[in-house]
Amino acid sequence: MKKVLVLTGGGDCPGLNAVIRGICKRARREKDWEVYGSIESFNGVFKEPQEIIKLTRARTAGIHIKGGTILKTTNKSNPIKFPVTQPDGTVKFEDRSDELVEKIKKSGFDAVINIGGDGSQRISKVLADKGISVIGVPKTIDNDLSATDMTFGFQTAVQIATDSFDKLVTTAESHHRVMIMEVMGRDAGWIALHTAIAGGAEVCLIPEIPYHPEKIVKRINLRYKKGKGFVNIVIAEGAKPHGGALVSREGEKGSEHKRLGGVAYQLSALLKEAGCLAEIRETVLGHVQRGGSPTTYDRVLASLFGVKAFELVLEKKFGRMVSFRNNSITSVTLDEAVREYHTINPKGDLVKAAKGLGISFGA
Repeated sequence: MKKVLVLTGGGDCPGLNAVIRGICKRARREKDWEVYGSIESFNGVFKEPQEIIKLTRARTAGIHIKGGTILKTTNKSNPIKFPVTQPDGTVKFEDRSDELVEKIKKSGFDAVINIGGDGSQRISKVLADKGISVIGVPKTIDNDLSATDMTFGFQTAVQIATDSFDKLVTTAESHHRVMIMEVMGRDAGWIALHTAIAGGAEVCLIPEIPYHPEKIVKRINLRYKKGKGFVNIVIAEGAKPHGGALVSREGEKGSEHKRLGGVAYQLSALLKEAGCLAEIRETVLGHVQRGGSPTTYDRVLASLFGVKAFELVLEKKFGRMVSFRNNSITSVTLDEAVREYHTINPKGDLVKAAKGLGISFGA
């Protein structure tokens, strides 16, 4: 029997289980393939004994409707910068990629399907260069991979954010308040801008367009007459004021990534300093955007990605990432997959349309 190893790395994302199920259901049609999963991404391969499970029909039945990932996930298993705790308790990052390659080959896997975002696909590229037969599947709620028109999980995150925004509109109106809602996205404003358009926000602040607090206050004042009115603002976690710095803090022990979050409170303080007289309240959605059952769109896209990934394995088209382009499921080289970060074009159609709808970017 031939064996394929499946991994889910980075942040969890609605639709991961649908990809796993798609891979497994397509593989069963071939009769001579078995699918295995590594627990917590590459951690399962590194551990002794290894935490690798066979993805049987019983384990994968009906999982496409569930959020999260049955294989669990982590952002602390990058084999290129693997966190190793030293005797004094500090963490040192080491390159264990050669060790990983040896373990994968020794375990007898004919192919690896790595499901993850930008960082995960950079790992896929390194493994491919070292001789591993790897296929990438793009995963991120941030929609920040340029080699695919859409990533699964994004639509679910936007739906959750929009539902939350709708609820804040009614409370803002009831109390004549300014409501600031912070959403995820890291250095890309896709979730924020889609939510702002769908929810009818007055202001949308994104990483791609630095904002001026005083301009936002002027916009707020237009919505208030004799102290009565309300304003709803969507802000991406990576947004920053003109000339200002990103709001972040050190990640957890063993993580190479900084933690973003807190811009809603920064904005609130800046608006007050700029003379905003209205009451302001802040809401940070956080990991709510990652949870729950994936939308129909994300279930379908993730399932198509899973089927395509295994078919690329059958065709031995390794060193590629599944991609959704021009309404078709295709693939791109891993080089192309990680070449460019996908951010919003400040002069693009989406921003122009938002401005046409009267949304202010505080610029």
